[in-house]
Amino acid sequence: MTEACTTLTITVNRIGNTSGAASVDYNTSDVTATERGDYITAIGTLRFAASETSKSFVVLINDDSYVEGNETFNVNLSNPSGVGLGSPSIATVTIIDNPTEPATNMIDDPRNYVCQHYHDFLNRQPDQSGWDFWTNQITSCGTDQACIELKRINVSAAYFLSIEFQQTGYLVERIYKTAYGDALGTSTLGGAHQLAVPIVRLIEFLQDTQKIGQGVVVNQAGWETVLENNKQTFTSEFVQRSRFMTAFPTSMTAAQFVDTLNTNTGNSLSQSERDQLVADLTSATKTRAQVLRAVAETPALLNSEFNRAFVLMQYFGYLVRNPNDPPDSDYTGYDFWLAKLNQFNGNFATAEMVKAFITSIEYRQRFGP
Repeated sequence: MTEACTTLTITVNRIGNTSGAASVDYNTSDVTATERGDYITAIGTLRFAASETSKSFVVLINDDSYVEGNETFNVNLSNPSGVGLGSPSIATVTIIDNPTEPATNMIDDPRNYVCQHYHDFLNRQPDQSGWDFWTNQITSCGTDQACIELKRINVSAAYFLSIEFQQTGYLVERIYKTAYGDALGTSTLGGAHQLAVPIVRLIEFLQDTQKIGQGVVVNQAGWETVLENNKQTFTSEFVQRSRFMTAFPTSMTAAQFVDTLNTNTGNSLSQSERDQLVADLTSATKTRAQVLRAVAETPALLNSEFNRAFVLMQYFGYLVRNPNDPPDSDYTGYDFWLAKLNQFNGNFATAEMVKAFITSIEYRQRFGP
């Protein structure tokens, strides 16, 4: 695989008795290549129907301007169900370094910049029309540096604000909040204190966003149906996880279930919305998964969680880490940017938040010296 902003398809073959359904988990891991710079972490589950013998998944490969030689990462299979693991269960992928590299940072190239945003925020390779459109937003500035800077900021923010991300990654963040509430972090901004922070962590966010966004390309034919099917499948699986079952044992009444979800979201439901969901769950008109999703999709929660999620995605998307991972040791940076975004009523441009992340040394060093 030659280094570029591109994709690599990994195919897993099933042999032996294929009469029943089977599944196997997959994930990528660093060897000499890194998930922060060279490729995007791929993590999920392949599900084989009876008689199905082959399944594939995609790993997104990034481009950079480092002269570093060939690099490798592993693709690992684990947790088989209905099938045994053959050999090899670990495959090594080699990314072949470009023969020559530009003197400039690869992220400064408009086309690569746009492609990388598809990788970092939408977990997919760009569709041609979208790639061309957003690239043109930047190149239309010609050599006007002030125009280029503004367009790069606006293009970048457009990915978080897009329908596609709002219906995939942002929905995943809200589902975690609805199910488990907030985590508690520490900050030294204005003095040492604790603060409520989003509970979802990067690795589980990536895994679940890749599930809910699989095959979704907004404005392509049938995308709404693909997204809806993914949402239903994801939420049905989510409520069967041991973590969820521990938090919401089946012994809970419908009222207890709905009220706990509502409390986790800061009481985003009106009284009538709450009562209707309790009635729907009691009568089995709605399942637990449908109720969870209904609470996560309330407009009140979408609005109240928006700025928190926007800041969180600066860390997940640009820096590919949790807000309290090194070089940070706590949530002081997250606290700072959330305060700024709130101060300017969510205006990311006035708050200079997106600008700060895309011009940061940490972000730029993902792609070049």
